[in-house]
Amino acid sequence: MRVIVTRPALQALPWVARLQALGVDAVALPLIDIAPVEDGTPLTAAWSTLAAQALVMFVSANAVAHFFAARPPGAEWPGGVLAGSTGPGTSAALRDAGVDPVWIAEPPADAASFDSEALWARLSHLDWTGRQVLVVRGEHGRDWLADTLRERGAAVGFVSAYRRLPPLLDARGQAVLAAALAEPERHLWHFSSSEAVGRLTGLAPAAGWRGSGALASHPRIAEAARALGFGQVDVVAVQPEAVAAAVAQWAAAAPGPSIQSLRP
Repeated sequence: MRVIVTRPALQALPWVARLQALGVDAVALPLIDIAPVEDGTPLTAAWSTLAAQALVMFVSANAVAHFFAARPPGAEWPGGVLAGSTGPGTSAALRDAGVDPVWIAEPPADAASFDSEALWARLSHLDWTGRQVLVVRGEHGRDWLADTLRERGAAVGFVSAYRRLPPLLDARGQAVLAAALAEPERHLWHFSSSEAVGRLTGLAPAAGWRGSGALASHPRIAEAARALGFGQVDVVAVQPEAVAAAVAQWAAAAPGPSIQSLRP
């Protein structure tokens, strides 16, 4: 069984390598293309505001990569400013960018999910009255954490670090998609965002997905896949080891009952 990793290319290729090292037949098919913002001036200017922020929330590893790519010469992450992360991939990107782990606010490694709600559980005990927060994200995004912080008295601003674009499949990508449509029982889609699920509608508008299976990193993403028509969708933790275990059990159990949730 082949696993199709749908993350943006920057994350998909390392994921494929890690899954292959675990014995999984994995291939990358990025369903979201990531591009720089057209005007990077606000992104560069945001660096001059860091010292005044109580929290800078990064929505993804891509947000980290593009924010730090705009870092002015000599600029450093100021001590005392929290760098918010919703999951291990974003946290790893922050550490790689040079942020001291002591300032990274993230869900615990054994969290039931990696999302804004899990991050808020680590931040909710703080007094946010009058404190400034900056959210680094794509051109659009989910506002739950920003709204929650505002309700607690914080002043929340946003800066766009990148754009999410529909994928342009090359010949290799088109071949991967064609194979998955021709033999759905031999392919397992791995989704890490609801937006990626939605991109399939444009790439294969006439496809029927009832015979296809998927692994999703969050219940919301699983619901998006089910809404598209996927016949079997399981929620699996974001670690490659959990995905590898799910693939092995899926292959052994097919066409048996669904694996509701697998965690390492």
